[in-house]
Amino acid sequence: MRRRDAVSAPHTAGPRPRAVVVGGGFGGIASALRLRARGHDVTLVDRCARLGGRAQVYTVGGACMDAGPTVITAPHLFDELFALFGHDRAEFVRFLPVSPWYRIRFHDGEHFDYGPTPRIESEIARLSPGDVDGYRRFAAHARKLFDKGFTELGDQPFHSFGRMLRTVPDLARLRADRSLYGLVSRHIRDPRLRTALSLQPLLIGGDPHRTTCIYALIHELERRWGVVFPEGGTGALVDALTRLLDLAGVEVRTGTTVERIAVRDGRAVGVDLAGGGHLSADVVVANADPARVYGHMVPDVAKRRWTAPRLNRLRYGMGLYVLYFTTDCAYPDVAHHTIAVGPDERDELRDIFDRGRLCATPSVYLHRPAATDPGMAPHCGGDSFYALACTPNLRAGIDWGEAAAQVRERVLDRLEASELPGVRGHIAAETAVTPEHFAHAYLDRHGSAFRIQPLFTQSAWFRFHNRSEEVAGLYCVGAGTHPGAGVPGVLCSAKVVERVIAAGAPA
Repeated sequence: MRRRDAVSAPHTAGPRPRAVVVGGGFGGIASALRLRARGHDVTLVDRCARLGGRAQVYTVGGACMDAGPTVITAPHLFDELFALFGHDRAEFVRFLPVSPWYRIRFHDGEHFDYGPTPRIESEIARLSPGDVDGYRRFAAHARKLFDKGFTELGDQPFHSFGRMLRTVPDLARLRADRSLYGLVSRHIRDPRLRTALSLQPLLIGGDPHRTTCIYALIHELERRWGVVFPEGGTGALVDALTRLLDLAGVEVRTGTTVERIAVRDGRAVGVDLAGGGHLSADVVVANADPARVYGHMVPDVAKRRWTAPRLNRLRYGMGLYVLYFTTDCAYPDVAHHTIAVGPDERDELRDIFDRGRLCATPSVYLHRPAATDPGMAPHCGGDSFYALACTPNLRAGIDWGEAAAQVRERVLDRLEASELPGVRGHIAAETAVTPEHFAHAYLDRHGSAFRIQPLFTQSAWFRFHNRSEEVAGLYCVGAGTHPGAGVPGVLCSAKVVERVIAAGAPA
């Protein structure tokens, strides 16, 4: 492994600018590294004992299990961070290809293996031969949306409404006002394939029937770079990035809570720590829920746009129930990523987003990392799993002290009916989290795991800006900001922040 402590663009005239990054998720880590590479002295502060944000690691029954995220796409965005300091990411952590990318199990028992173009077309031909040509038309449209939404705009700031207006003709031509499900349905007739090809918004907290079809770009993103898994789990990727932070000279303070953004004369001058203490800074980057930042961390006198009533009017994303468990036997035929679809996907989404109630027969996402990395299985010869069901967020008022056990049974019912027959009798150890965990551990407003929904009216200029409109010198990065949730979106938001700070002028 090469070590090169010199940054790629060191600051040479006068004292180095100081940056404090609040929050050590992927967005915060990427921002810290990018600013360090531009010559800033950087301190990264996180309230958790370990970096990674949601990418924590649990020990369940002697097995190390990723808390999330589990789906890694656009791996080159991680490669870029290591290259900033002359390193090859593969020297720190290997990325293993996942195949199939996802297995979608329909309620009728049929399955659909989602993967590269030849595989997906053969699967469509197997299930609905008349939809192959329609799929090709959909894929071509998704490519156009990718070129506009990811390649052209994904790492560009949207701080002026004028910039938003300049994109409107292209977005109108691509019918970005249409939902992703609506776009898929225009080309695909089989209802199962319509569901399968419009599931991506669920990975970023959205309802496919309402999320703008801009997010069809995820389909092209997966086709272009595939789906990978870090050897040793997402936790191993966080460990690799932590080593890189150390080599780059970024100061890391874990177990440290930032109470508020310190503001003087309308400008961020640092952060105040819980229990006393202050870190001075020329710029502050918040890798936290922007609703939390503006609702609790920025002084009221500094707020004009993101006032309490405005924050309350936003449409927040769904909550999550996640069951982590090990088994005393292996399930070698289960894919790495499986989505077991419930009997009425549309009604389930209405329960989650409209009615605020728990679905009686939920869809379940099942993560089995040993399918790609056998080293992730427990040493006893069993298997390890992460089973996720989407739920309403805490605005629904659900009593999770009682509901957690109920959801657990519904999740296991779905798994026993699909991928894991009789699994209840083989569970060796388990733990679970609910939306309350996301509210308390990560301070997500209403326990919304993906922050605000990816609606058209909450995207680009309408979303939280990467450069604060309220406080000069304050920047926001992560799932709640432009371009949005998901690992590629979060890493691109760090590129936006770097670009805007480097420019030092409105964008």
